[in-house]
Amino acid sequence: MNLFTARLTGKMLSTEAFEKMIYEMQERVKRYRMIEKSPELAEYLELKKTVESSDFQERKNELIHRKYKDTDEGKKMTAYERLRSALSMRRYRRAVENETFQAFLKFRETDDFQKIKSLRECLKSAELRAYNMIYHSPFYKNYLKVLNSPELRQLTELEKEIQTEDFQKRHALWADAKRWQHSEEYKTEQRYLELANSDDIKFYYAQREEKIDWAELFRPSFDDDMSSSKNWKAGFGYANPAMKDGHSRTSELQAYNGGKNTFFVDGRMDLETREESKKAVAWDAKKGFVEHIFNYTSDVMNTKDAFAQESGMFMAKVRSQGAGHHFFGLTTGKQNSPMVALYHYNGKVHQMGLVNGAKTQMADLTGMLRSMYYVYTFRWTKNELIWYVNNMELLRLPNRLPKEAMFFLAQSWLPGNEKGGTGKLKIQWARAFRGVEDSALAQRKETEE
Repeated sequence: MNLFTARLTGKMLSTEAFEKMIYEMQERVKRYRMIEKSPELAEYLELKKTVESSDFQERKNELIHRKYKDTDEGKKMTAYERLRSALSMRRYRRAVENETFQAFLKFRETDDFQKIKSLRECLKSAELRAYNMIYHSPFYKNYLKVLNSPELRQLTELEKEIQTEDFQKRHALWADAKRWQHSEEYKTEQRYLELANSDDIKFYYAQREEKIDWAELFRPSFDDDMSSSKNWKAGFGYANPAMKDGHSRTSELQAYNGGKNTFFVDGRMDLETREESKKAVAWDAKKGFVEHIFNYTSDVMNTKDAFAQESGMFMAKVRSQGAGHHFFGLTTGKQNSPMVALYHYNGKVHQMGLVNGAKTQMADLTGMLRSMYYVYTFRWTKNELIWYVNNMELLRLPNRLPKEAMFFLAQSWLPGNEKGGTGKLKIQWARAFRGVEDSALAQRKETEE
């Protein structure tokens, strides 16, 4: 695939833009997971359940739209005011509150009360004449009429009820024109709306699950910024201890130099191919291991002791310069096992793909500038193997890799059928990520299901 055209048309992001995208995806997942576990989201979900419930909505509608006069409290207060303001009840109340009338009522309970019915007795006493007037007054007749009336009983019962604390609270609620704004339900809804409009909650719900699933892949299980050699050792990392690790072939022009040609400088790992004579053990197709004199030295480095992983996603920011072949990829350390090339420069063209003897499948990448770094990615899923340069997918194959862990391998060499020369393989960083199938996300989904 011609990546020069892809860059011009904008289909392929620049390396800087792609690295920024990775960083933003990582930050988005961190924020998403942080919010997912936050007390604010838990509170929001509980409030959402409450506010959207039919009971809450019915209560809200009642508080907003129900008229005071239609409430039980309103009806009782209306009845109370109607009875209390009736003329007969006002007169009754005045009688009860009048000291002279109260004295008359007390006198009525004495034996002398019968005397007011005698004109002779009344003429003898001013007090009897006054009580006699009360006795025959409409005032007293109204008192007697109201005293045993159902209206007075109703008024007394209402007065007793409305003076209770419970009634006063209920009446205060329904008599308040702004009862909704003063209610606990309103406070609950306002808190719900406050959370719903918060940056974190809006961000959380703006993320599509499939985007988060993809971004989950950018949570590294291995991250090497090449600040030191702690993750790397010289050699191929052979699984067979009988193999002479780090050997060259007599058909090549270079001897591997046991890590002496590997330098960690300026935040990168450089494998340098140098012109210098070196005698080293090499593999000869006919004679086996023999001592051989080479005119160049280079290096091969691996992470076998520090990192190996089966499936997931593997990335590296790589470039090379000068003569020779340069490789960065994955291996099991076993002979005749397939190797994964994230980056391979074969002296003419960049390639990526599966190195598997006669079944090797590689994609040529044309239009690339060797002076520029690109991010090379290999995604290893249960069913497929996928290669990318920056954000561009370059190759997709069915998964035929063995079910075992692979580790990173970096290598520079000079084939014997090509002209020798100096060169460098430069790796700025290397990372590995757990696949969605193996991540905590998958476990979380299984729990939810």
